[in-house]
Formats: sequence, structure tokens, C-alpha cells
Amino acid sequence: MHCKIIATLGPASLDYEVMKAMVQYGVRIFRLNFSHADAKFFVPAMEMIRRVEAELDMPLTAMGDLCGPKVRIGEVEGSPLQVNKGGHVLLGPLERKESGKTPFISLEIPLLLQGLQVGMPVNLSDGMLQFKVSRVIVENELYELEAQNAGYLSSHKGISFPGKSHPIKALTEKDRKDVREALEIGIDALALSFVQDASDVADLQDLIRDLGTWVPVIAKLERQNAVENLDAILALADGVMVARGDLGLECPLSALPVIQKRIIRACRHAQKPAIVATQMLLSMVKNPVPTRAECTDVANAIMDGADCIMLSEETAIGNYPVETVRNMNDIAREAEQYYLERLGEPYFPKKEKNPGKYLAYAACLLADNAESKALVCHSTSGITARMLSSRRPARPIYALTSNERVMRSLNFVWGVHPRLVDAEPESHMARAAGFIQRFDGFKPGDGLIITSGQKTPGQKDISTNQIKIYIK
Repeated sequence: MHCKIIATLGPASLDYEVMKAMVQYGVRIFRLNFSHADAKFFVPAMEMIRRVEAELDMPLTAMGDLCGPKVRIGEVEGSPLQVNKGGHVLLGPLERKESGKTPFISLEIPLLLQGLQVGMPVNLSDGMLQFKVSRVIVENELYELEAQNAGYLSSHKGISFPGKSHPIKALTEKDRKDVREALEIGIDALALSFVQDASDVADLQDLIRDLGTWVPVIAKLERQNAVENLDAILALADGVMVARGDLGLECPLSALPVIQKRIIRACRHAQKPAIVATQMLLSMVKNPVPTRAECTDVANAIMDGADCIMLSEETAIGNYPVETVRNMNDIAREAEQYYLERLGEPYFPKKEKNPGKYLAYAACLLADNAESKALVCHSTSGITARMLSSRRPARPIYALTSNERVMRSLNFVWGVHPRLVDAEPESHMARAAGFIQRFDGFKPGDGLIITSGQKTPGQKDISTNQIKIYIK
């Protein structure tokens, strides 16, 4: 299977045999949700991930998903309170609350109220209650909202301001603490919630660098302005997540499928992995089989070209975590077969001066023409493997690296099977040939395409500059 499965760990799946079974059905990345726990809680999970990894001889990645500035309202008097369409509520900081019949919604972070204007949307309870600003009572402090639909208003629910830029940074103090502790327990990647622009990504990367290490940063696209800043975010982030839950509150639901496709396409052109998440097989939290619509949704994400598809509640709290992964695996295999059939041949690069991308394209074409068993590349930083993957070859890509961090980061990349190799011999081509000779998955007589980098007299840095047909 070329597409990777991410499974969220929780009460339903924090069990060694369950985790092992999920890996056997295609999970390569386990998501640890720091919104509901801290690093200490996940120590046993990390130990089990490494045990499964050793037993199955399969590199696995532990991704910590940071909480970010999830904004909630305060206590609502009389909660749950019936709100009728056309009814009014007041929104402001708690100290602005006045006695009266109009329900009051308090916010602990007054900064979020800055810049609200008449006509702007405000959503509550994951979008189930929708309002518009009908009157500015005190600029930047107190507003009257008019309900656009009927529903119940309850305390401590999430609130969102679709399309509005917030002065709050994505990386909170809680996140900073979680990052330090997560790295101490051996986390392999970090997902940053509620990214608005590239500076949010830079903040987390700076913190990781200050802590003396490197792990990939996945930018979660949950805000409309993050989509608008996609190119700048992609230039810095190591990958992105199409987090359709919160993103679906920020933009019209009718636009969400097209936004998903645009993001995935942009990721492939930038050689950065794209993860599609939220409600993929949600009915399997309680049911042993998915709905037809869910099967189609998963398949469409794969045919859009997603690198990873993610399960959340389905594996964290669901009744059928292993069956959910197995169903996702089955759907992925069917969808990939059609995707590659429709593609026909590797993606031709855009007209640009990019020798690395054209070399990757040539290697994929050669693999098809020679009917090779696989492509094998040596990838010091992971770039070569991502370049090959972006052409979407039908053959698997075995990416060799001597860096454990890079090896586990490549689990996010479509079609890539990362493997750790020794730093000797110095020649990358020799390392690749040695791996092929040792690897049981390749039989004598199998043809393979090797890409590697070797310095030439006038070359300062190693970059991919060789393609070789290799017969085992």
C-alpha cells in the first residue's frame, strides 16, 4: 500500500496486541493527542510502539498532536439554553456582563473580540449554532449576535470566528511544556494546531532547535487564513494536515472538498506530505462496518493524492479499532489501483529549473520501462525520497538513511518504505547495493533502480546525481 495510515491512540487502542494488529493492517504512524493527556501519560504507549517496531522489524512514527489555543466560552447562565432563529445574545468579557434578559456569552480571551464588525459570522458548538454580529455595543469589547439557526447554547463550548485573523499565536505555553516533555520521551514528529501563517511554524521549529534536536513539524490547516497562506506555510513546514473538522467551521462546507484537493495538489508540487483527517470512518466508532459515503470519502482522499489518511475517534475510543484499520486498508488498496491506472505514468514535472525533480522523474520512468521490482534511494535528509514520491511511481520506494529521525519522518511520505543503514561505506551507491543484497524482499534476478548522490570534484554538497539499473 502506498498511502499511509495514521491511527490515534486512546483507551480503545492502548494495548500491545491491538497496536500490533493495526500495524499489520497498514498503520505506520501513531498519533498521541496532547489535548487530552501529557507526555507522562504516553510513556507506556511509546514503549509499546518501540516493542511493536522491533518485533515486526517495521519503522514506526509517534506523532504528538499539540493542543493549541482551543477557544471556549465560559459559563452560560441557565445552560443548556434554547436559542431560536433570529434571537439575540451578547458576547464579551465576563466583566462586561450585565443583568438582563438577553443571554450573555463570556470569553476569557478578550483579544479575540478585536476587529469584530457587523455582519461577521460567529459559530458555537462545532458550528451547530451559527450567529452573525448584529450590533457593536462597545468596540473591541461587547457585541450583540443574532442567531442564524435554532439550537441549544451550553457552557464551555468551542467558539470560532470564520475567516477572522486572530492575534493569538498557535504555540501556547502549554504546548511549549508539552514539546519539551514529548521530545524527552522520544516523540518522532509534532503536529501544530491552529496554524495561521508561516511564523507559527517557525516558532515551533525554533523551540525544537533550541532544545537541541530536529523532528518534522506538521502544520494543521484549521483556519481559513492558513489556507490563504498555504504556500508560505509549505515552504517551512515538513507536511500539512487537512484538519477538516475545524476547517469546516471556518469555510463553507460546500467548499471543503475543493479546498482539500487544492491543498493536496500543492503539497505534491512542494514535495511535502499531505494528511487528510477527521470523520473518515466515524460510524465505525460504534458500528463494525463503515457507511458507503465514508468508503467513498476515504477513496477520494487517496485518489486526490493524499500521502496519509488519519483515524481519530475511530481508533482512540471506538469499539472496532482493528477492524477500522483493516477496512481503511482495503479501501486504500482498491483506490490506489485505480489511481495508478488513471495516472498511467509518473507525473511530468512542471516547466522549471529543478534538476532533482527531473532526475526523480527519469528514475520513475526507467523503473516502469525496465519493469523494476522497486526504486531504491539513499536520502540523507529525506528530500530525494520525497522527490521520487511526488512523481507517484507505481513501484515502491525504499529510502535508505543513516539518520533515525529522517527514517521515521519518511513514514509520512506516499509509497516510501524507510530503512536505516550504517554510515559506512561512504559511497551512497555502495550502501544501496549492500542493502539490496541483504534484503530478503528482493530475490536474485530482480531488477531495481538506484538513485544516489556522490560528490564530484567541483561539488561542495552531496545531492542526488546518479541513476543505476541494478540486477540482484
